[in-house]
Amino acid sequence: MTQHTDPSAKLRPETLAIRAGREISDYREHSQALFLTSSFTYDTAAEAAAMFIGEQDGYIYSRFTNPTVAAFQQRLAALEGGERAIATASGMAAIQATMLTLLKAGDHIVSSQSLFGSTINLFNGILAKFGVEVSYVDATDLDAWRAATRPNTRVFFLETPSNPLTELSDIAAVADIAHAAGALLVVDNCFCTPVLQQPLKLGADLVVHSATKSLDGHGRVLGGAVVGSDKLIEPIYLHVRTAGPSLSAFNAWTLLSGLETLFVRVERQCETALEIARWLEAQPQVERVFYPGLESHPQHALAQRQQKAGGTVVSFVLKGGRDAAWRLIDGVEVFSRTSNLGDVKSTVTHPASTTHARITPEARARAGIVEGLVRLAIGLEHVEDLKADLAARFA
Repeated sequence: MTQHTDPSAKLRPETLAIRAGREISDYREHSQALFLTSSFTYDTAAEAAAMFIGEQDGYIYSRFTNPTVAAFQQRLAALEGGERAIATASGMAAIQATMLTLLKAGDHIVSSQSLFGSTINLFNGILAKFGVEVSYVDATDLDAWRAATRPNTRVFFLETPSNPLTELSDIAAVADIAHAAGALLVVDNCFCTPVLQQPLKLGADLVVHSATKSLDGHGRVLGGAVVGSDKLIEPIYLHVRTAGPSLSAFNAWTLLSGLETLFVRVERQCETALEIARWLEAQPQVERVFYPGLESHPQHALAQRQQKAGGTVVSFVLKGGRDAAWRLIDGVEVFSRTSNLGDVKSTVTHPASTTHARITPEARARAGIVEGLVRLAIGLEHVEDLKADLAARFA
């Protein structure tokens, strides 16, 4: 099998999303081949021995080496501007593998308090059992990041924009604080994708993805990834190789097709999201709208510097609390009632009772997850149909 030469140094991101990271077999297929095999064979015992100890490159076992997965890793690394990526079974598997690699008992994390609920549960539940401590801070308050740092702080972690309130953190400034403390900065780039934001170029050390979301873009498969320097990815790769939270070849093949349309999807979704956010601000039933592309967003100026557009997620608070939020969600006909995001199909969810239901009421309150909050993840439907679907519930 021959590997396609990676043209990443010459091509623009829109082209890299289609052309980077291809693995071509001797049949010279035009589409990326799907290698559904658990293991690979060798010409001789000596060749097998050399591959197993790393003296010779090659594919060994699909838990940690597979051509289709390798192609996805190479392409995503090129899009994020990283040297290397390691793919995982889900976004949460990517975060878990990263943290279990970087941390040990007695270490400390400083994290933004506005996180995906499962990430909070990972930090407070699983990592806490192994003696890892975490301090949560306001993602927008740089002094809070500094004040939370301890001598045993090893990792800074943030989502920007956050889920679901789209709070932004200044990646470059937080990176400086982390590095001054001798810590690494890990950024969840799920909401923006490399189309809108490249945290590594802003000073982050590692980027994690739930590839299940926009990278796939069609709600088909689960996947995750970590991107960074070869030095930092190598031990995470060794963790995945041993522990096995691996991405399947089929899912990698599906995600590769998602990357091919990533730019056109995200750019169109951002245009629609901004129009819907502006429309929601004018509705009397709406108390507040959260969207970085709006001038009313507290970090709008930062969004203009750090992101290429406002993103695909719009959240808003309805007057009337949970009752009003559930009436709207139960009544929509175009939006899908599901917690997934990044899909070509627009979705709607009630964060307090779904994505953040398993965290404590106190933690939800600190994160601003109120009962009237509704999150929209904008797809590719016509914007007027989406507005009409919402408007009918406001009538």
